[in-house]
Amino acid sequence: MYSDVTGILLAGGKSTRMGVNKALVKIGDEILIERMVKLLSNIFNRVICITNTPNEYNFLNIPLFRDFYDYKGPLAGIHSGLYHSDTMQNFVLSVDMPLINEQMIKYIVDFPTSSPITVCKAGGFIQQLAGRYSKAVLPIGEKYLVNSTAKNSNNAHSKHQYNVLSLIKEAGAEIIEAGSLEFYSNDLFYNMNHPEDLRYIISKLR
Repeated sequence: MYSDVTGILLAGGKSTRMGVNKALVKIGDEILIERMVKLLSNIFNRVICITNTPNEYNFLNIPLFRDFYDYKGPLAGIHSGLYHSDTMQNFVLSVDMPLINEQMIKYIVDFPTSSPITVCKAGGFIQQLAGRYSKAVLPIGEKYLVNSTAKNSNNAHSKHQYNVLSLIKEAGAEIIEAGSLEFYSNDLFYNMNHPEDLRYIISKLR
């Protein structure tokens, strides 16, 4: 178990495509977010959750923190998580990725690199919400969020200019080609957005 890395769970999405709060859907006998907290708690001594509806998750009995910047997506969640973390190294995970496993998480955390961010590329996409993020990138995220807020001050819901990929690019992240790993499977980074995704995940976890 890691004492020098914090597990940061992001549960701030609006779940508009799911139709209900996907963090609270049932998978077997467990609520999704409980399952994800358990996974991270088996790996990291300290786990925190970033959410803009903390009252919904008081039952988790872990520290809950809000974004500092509203309507700025996952970048704001990562920023808040890094700010509230007590460790330099952190593993950020989105709540809607329930098929990721302990082996994959540990591989990312332990990957030998001097880069401040380590993420995987899988299925042709950079898996930005399942990666190791150093607290050192906090000023970069802050810069993007401040600039985005200034540009969109007249419309809080307008599309923000900066995102997590911008942070990854500027920080010079280590990108792991996950498909080349012996233990890799196409489902590891499966993202749950729609009701049919939930049905598929339930079928995989039986």
